[in-house]
Amino acid sequence: MARDKGRDTPGRKKKAPKELRPREVYVFTEGEVTEPDFVEYVRAHGTPMTPGRRVEVLYKNLNAPSKRRKPLPLVEEAIPFVVSAEKAARKAGLEEDNWNWPQVWCLFDRDQHEDIPSAFARAKKAGVKIAYSHPCFELWRLLHYQNYTSTFGGVCDSAADRLKQQPGFAQTYGPTIRSVSPERAKRVMPEQLRGRYEKARQFAEQRNAKHARHPDQTQWDPYTNVWCFVEEGLGVRGY
Repeated sequence: MARDKGRDTPGRKKKAPKELRPREVYVFTEGEVTEPDFVEYVRAHGTPMTPGRRVEVLYKNLNAPSKRRKPLPLVEEAIPFVVSAEKAARKAGLEEDNWNWPQVWCLFDRDQHEDIPSAFARAKKAGVKIAYSHPCFELWRLLHYQNYTSTFGGVCDSAADRLKQQPGFAQTYGPTIRSVSPERAKRVMPEQLRGRYEKARQFAEQRNAKHARHPDQTQWDPYTNVWCFVEEGLGVRGY
């Protein structure tokens, strides 16, 4: 019997309309704990830019060894995913200006890495997006508490120590906690972020503007553009 055209065939899986396809965001993080914690908080509690648009986060280096968690190796690991993700998107009928065109992000810090400029150059050429913090991700967390304007001299421990000294920070880990170890402080707690995004973003933009024309990213102290990842990558406008 000839098949009736235009009718659904039992067992055949329909393709979702391309406008309903989620944005795939491939994420590579330098940190094993802090950045994934942060991303998951934003995904769970963030306010979407446009309700109904879904973002699927794909962590691609959760189990990577520390030697592969440096800026240039991160970018090198990420580059093949740009090619494969964009190929799949085109096959699904997407175009580069569609809201759900896939993105590949690397989140890394200045720390004492010597390959920062090379990582930026490779990422720009390949289409990998970067969320960069100088001296480290703790600066972004600190800006949720205060408008910090001084240099850290590239020392991440200084930023981490100042973060731990913020009023109420220790108590986010428990009402009776008075001090927090460096390892425990890597965990991102909801009360460290909730309702603080707008100020953190504003403070970050003010700091970043001072470095806009400097070609060497190792000199951007302090600097963080994590908010770009929040908005452009995760499609969130606040939390």
